[in-house]
Amino acid sequence: MPGFNYGDDQDDVYTPYRRVLVTGATGLLGRAVYKEFKRNDWDALGSGFNRARPCFLKCNLLDEDAVRGVIQGFQPHVIVHCAAERRPDVVERHTEAAMNLNVHACATLAKEAAGIFLIYISTDYVFDGRNPPYGENDAPNPLNLYGKSKLEGEREILRHCPGAAILRVPILYGEVEKVEESAVTVLWDRVQEGAESCTIEHCQQRFPTYTNDVARVCRNMAERALQDSSLRGIFHYSGKEQMTKYEIACAIADAFNLPSSHLIPMTEQPAGAGAQRPQNAQLECSRLELLGLSVEPSPFKTAIRDSLWPFQHDKRWKQTVFH
Repeated sequence: MPGFNYGDDQDDVYTPYRRVLVTGATGLLGRAVYKEFKRNDWDALGSGFNRARPCFLKCNLLDEDAVRGVIQGFQPHVIVHCAAERRPDVVERHTEAAMNLNVHACATLAKEAAGIFLIYISTDYVFDGRNPPYGENDAPNPLNLYGKSKLEGEREILRHCPGAAILRVPILYGEVEKVEESAVTVLWDRVQEGAESCTIEHCQQRFPTYTNDVARVCRNMAERALQDSSLRGIFHYSGKEQMTKYEIACAIADAFNLPSSHLIPMTEQPAGAGAQRPQNAQLECSRLELLGLSVEPSPFKTAIRDSLWPFQHDKRWKQTVFH
């Protein structure tokens, strides 16, 4: 049977016949996707680069020979491409490196993905946020370089791999290695430090989405695609609870029975606040729902408790998600 030599070779260990390659498997979403497939009878190979660990393969996605070697060696039925520079302000500051990862790596991967179902993780930031909600067929108009890079990545994926699927998702949160890993969980320190008042943005509407839910959608799509090769094109998935960052912080406080009176809503965006964000890029997600591939989003307060409980002041010793 085709295989890729990673980890310990044990001939007598059962290996599932379905194989999935997850890029960016060391990242926030990639970890959840890798675990979801691994737990559901898939042979999963995760790749990373800067944070690659012994259980993951180190692979430079800009190296065509390296990418070709991984795909030919492992022969996946499905690839979930999570690897990206997803921090808008970082994209603005380090544009060339971000474009390499968000655009050129897509082309490299898609060229080698013939006969493989490829899911590319994209973003609601391909839209300008002026006329929500946005369906899969609505015209993109990104406001910042991050959105532009992800839109270009979409186009490279579909140009080289017409049978691929694009999955656009909004702001994500989940099990984090450090709270700064997500624009949602990064608010935790402000919530916990209740002694001093702090201002939090209360302008832009967001739909925080749990990585475990996105991972389940990816697996649903992959399993359907193995049965139905017509599954392709653009899809949207999103949480349903609409909140500003101030409201997210208040919801986090409520989830942990912490005070929120020190949190002050800031209703005007300060000058020099970084990359421009869309006002409301709400995604309309009916295509997945009509195909029976969606999942009911986890309630925010429940999922954020699951994500942040290790970071309570008295549980700092359990901060790793790899336990």
